[in-house]
Amino acid sequence: MYKRQVLHELLDGEQRFNELKRSTDANARTLSRVLDDLGEMGFVERRIEEDAPVATYYSLTDKGESLEPVFSEIECWAGSWLDDGELEPQ
Repeated sequence: MYKRQVLHELLDGEQRFNELKRSTDANARTLSRVLDDLGEMGFVERRIEEDAPVATYYSLTDKGESLEPVFSEIECWAGSWLDDGELEPQ
């Protein structure tokens, strides 16, 4: 569930760890594992900014961005067949 949410959130652009944590409601340990998994799969890349304060940013790779049409099709289908919020994670 969280992998899909993280990928969808990153379609809007690069985000910091805490931004993703807030938008997905995942705890830090789970989100860290999900981001590591998505990185190993080639969907997400990490960028560390060393300036004080140190910040870690996550963004989609080309492979991750290639999922945008898939998400769009699912949202279009859901708009036709599901009630509002029915596809949202529980």
